[in-house]
Amino acid sequence: MDGARASWRFGLVLQPGFGLMGLAGVLETLQAANRLLEQPLYDTVLLARSGGAVCSAEGVPVLAHAMGQAGWLDAVLVHAEGPWHGEPDQAASQLQWLRQRAAQGCLMGGVGTGAAWLAEAGLLRGHRATAQWPHGAVLAERHPELVVSQQLYELDEQRMSCAGHQASQDLLIAWLIQRHGERLGPALLAALGRERLRPREERQRLPLAAPLGGGSAKLAEAVALMEANLGEPLPTEEIARLVGVSRRQLERLFKQHLDALPSRWYLELRLDRARDMLRQTHQSILQIALSCGFASGPHFSNAYRARYGHTPREERSPQAVAWRAAQSGVSLAPAAPAADEAPLSPLGSPDEQNREIPAR
Repeated sequence: MDGARASWRFGLVLQPGFGLMGLAGVLETLQAANRLLEQPLYDTVLLARSGGAVCSAEGVPVLAHAMGQAGWLDAVLVHAEGPWHGEPDQAASQLQWLRQRAAQGCLMGGVGTGAAWLAEAGLLRGHRATAQWPHGAVLAERHPELVVSQQLYELDEQRMSCAGHQASQDLLIAWLIQRHGERLGPALLAALGRERLRPREERQRLPLAAPLGGGSAKLAEAVALMEANLGEPLPTEEIARLVGVSRRQLERLFKQHLDALPSRWYLELRLDRARDMLRQTHQSILQIALSCGFASGPHFSNAYRARYGHTPREERSPQAVAWRAAQSGVSLAPAAPAADEAPLSPLGSPDEQNREIPAR
């Protein structure tokens, strides 16, 4: 990240139907960073295609300035919810504006399904990106040149993206830690009332009720069954029977929306649960293995290494615990004492710039 310029100005481009929680996550995180660093290093301006009130997914109108009046920006985040639906005559000017900002060297990002706008503008070729479930699969199908993940957020050079809701906080916290150092992490998490920074590789959780049609509802129901039966895994045939589809239909739904077979997704759910238990409980490795549906310690260890690149025992090593504590700002070992936080020092006065629009 570019650390030469002291202050940064974020332009938040709101598309109709954006999520209030995702927007709040960005604004609150940047404001908290300003307070902790004792400098107004980050300011924001809300933008829309022609300005005026933009209605959120919750039905709340939010006033925004016209994109053409943005003035100087260091970063642009497009915030959208739902699938790409830009009408050609209305979207063309916005896509061109995004290309111009990227050409000026702006950090470009997407919140919720904002990555779809960057992809349509041709700004994500060769980059990793993520979007709110289940629209990531649609994004990958529409733009096969992209590397689309199901992770909570992605930071890839001058591109960033995240799912909606609280993932916007995770993304901005991770970016700020990259820019200011690991000492900022604990203070930011405390200021935002967060226990930990969720790692980038953590998968998005599917909603238990998906208002996206029968197929997606069946998929959400299948995942809910998996999450409710981690200790005694259900066979794929049984899951399909319980949700009222054939095994082949279930596999097609998982492949279409999650790019994985049901058995693979189920295994990763169990391993993710096991990782949380290794980090947050005193239970033995064998107890955790059995409670997450593994028949033996060696079976669990082999599956864990294949998923995370190290064994369950190594997950609990002092070195791993210390590294996670530095990344997230909290102690992840159940018996480890909380680390003392060093005070944060100001980073010097920000560069003064002319503003065409007052900061929010």
